[in-house]
Amino acid sequence: MKLQDRICLITGAASGIGKAIASRYAGAGGRVVVADLNREAAQAAADEIKRGDGKAMAVGMDVGDEEQVQAAVDEVVAAWGGVDVLVSNAGIQIIHPIEAFPFADWKRMLAIHLDGAFLTTRACWPHMKASGRGGSILYIGSVHSKEASMLKSAYVTAKHGLIGLAKTAAKEGAPHGIRANVICPGFVRTPLVEKQIPEQARELGISEEDVVKKLMLKETVDGEFTTMEDVAEIALMFAAFGSNALTGQSLVVSHGWFMQ
Repeated sequence: MKLQDRICLITGAASGIGKAIASRYAGAGGRVVVADLNREAAQAAADEIKRGDGKAMAVGMDVGDEEQVQAAVDEVVAAWGGVDVLVSNAGIQIIHPIEAFPFADWKRMLAIHLDGAFLTTRACWPHMKASGRGGSILYIGSVHSKEASMLKSAYVTAKHGLIGLAKTAAKEGAPHGIRANVICPGFVRTPLVEKQIPEQARELGISEEDVVKKLMLKETVDGEFTTMEDVAEIALMFAAFGSNALTGQSLVVSHGWFMQ
């Protein structure tokens, strides 16, 4: 199997894209760590994987809290001996026009998306180095890592920042066999996106149907949402890739929205 016995830590993995990646990694033989702010939900997701004959454990983690991140990684290392794959997936969405964007919300967005990516990377890094096997670090970005949309200044800023972090990690990690990449999904129909539809409809004064058709899916080639399974397959490809040939790259998974 592609990830046989690799220890894979995925943040925000109790639901949505993170849960789909955790399931896919378990199916590929990985030992999956379901990390989430909600430890009970993380445990439920881990138990579901184990009922399907996968290997999984759960940890509670606020990715923006330095002590919690380190404690969770220490817990994983004590249980399983290391970390081979990190998927920094935890995220939220808060929308406002720039002129009305509360600074507290701005800071919260950057703390979860950027601080969380940095803190989890820093905590896992020495274990990837020490293993002698190297490792793979994946940041779940967005088409908004490349493009912008109205009302999303903090989200767009944070997702752009992940590309810079990945490029730096790729260069610093290369001598140790540590790769870093960004996956940039289009709109995936997760609870995060479902929440945005009525919010944007209210803010922009349009119907929810128009939010979906004229904003979210307008630039796709087929009017389709990206699926969680689409993202999970790319996450498996990057995690299992056997050389530095793709390190430092970002890949858009979006049904043609923002082609490069």
